[in-house]
Amino acid sequence: MPTSKRTEKLQIMLDDDELKFIDDWRFDHRMPTRAAAIRELIRRGLVAEDIDDPETEGKSTTDFRIETE
Repeated sequence: MPTSKRTEKLQIMLDDDELKFIDDWRFDHRMPTRAAAIRELIRRGLVAEDIDDPETEGKSTTDFRIETE
């Protein structure tokens, strides 16, 4: 288990629906904190092999949202 100390902060802005989606996932999976849930979601996304690369051409940050399927 890694023991390195976390020294970097990352700030992101979420709207109410995005935050609710993350909080619901957190509680469904019994994650201890929002930060832990977000780290786990990032980890899962980074190791996933069956996900297409995002379409980024001509898009801005507002085009990338958390949405249910």
